[in-house]
Amino acid sequence: MMRLLSAVFLLITVFMVSCSENNENTVPAPVPNIAQIVSQSPNFSTLNAAVAKAGLGDALATTQNITVFAPDNAAFAASGITSVDGFTAAQLQAILLYHVFGQKVSSSAIPVSDTLKSLNTANIYASRNVNGVFTNGFKVKQADILGSNGVIHVIEKVMIPPTQTIAQIAAADTTLSFLVTALTNTGLLPAVQAAGKLTVFAPTNQAFRDAGITDVNALPVQILEPILKYHVLGTNVFSSDLVNGATAVTLQGGTVTVTATPTATVKITTSAQPASPITAANIVAKNGVVHKIGRVMIP
Repeated sequence: MMRLLSAVFLLITVFMVSCSENNENTVPAPVPNIAQIVSQSPNFSTLNAAVAKAGLGDALATTQNITVFAPDNAAFAASGITSVDGFTAAQLQAILLYHVFGQKVSSSAIPVSDTLKSLNTANIYASRNVNGVFTNGFKVKQADILGSNGVIHVIEKVMIPPTQTIAQIAAADTTLSFLVTALTNTGLLPAVQAAGKLTVFAPTNQAFRDAGITDVNALPVQILEPILKYHVLGTNVFSSDLVNGATAVTLQGGTVTVTATPTATVKITTSAQPASPITAANIVAKNGVVHKIGRVMIP
């Protein structure tokens, strides 16, 4: 009997030692880098094809501490892109580098409203509010996918790098010619041409006419300048940031109040004038964003 117990004890001891050695020798699976995460996920197949054609695979694998705002296949489709065949390598490189920030930033560290400088030096307009986290007004659908060399946030559309300033966008839009004249006459055109992160609520020509202004040149500068400054904010505010009832300080020093439902509007807080409807939102510029509005905001 003693021999049997000794044999059982010996077997148990050997088994426990063996298990202990196996546990000690178990090596955790390595964390994939960002390029590997993209290449291994079926949801990133279009992005992976773009990365390969642009020749950025090695950069996404080896560059350390980066943040990638990654459009998945649905985001490419929502942006009207089902294939990268129609793009050159240079075009794809410019687009993809616009989606990469040179620091590792978790979703909780995304600023409430500020710019992040992409790897191609253009502004990414980031924001965080009660509705979620956004870049250039596009929502982060899935956040904080960790890679060995950074983090991925999945976004709902492809971001196209802006090529014009706010002033250039306005000058190229024939429906904003009254606004351009007004900015020129008041000496404010350089302000919306300069580098920054502005938001401009841009009244259309018809909005000026509806306000009884058919000849901008006839208005004295001292009347026109404060009106225009009420239409400019000193930070980036996209439609995704237009939280109902929110207020923002304008360059004039007063505030505007936002109504998000049922349609987006903006008005000078102290004005008795009806709110101005936003008729075209999120026109991205190199130095901010433009929202066209259907009514001039008058104090």
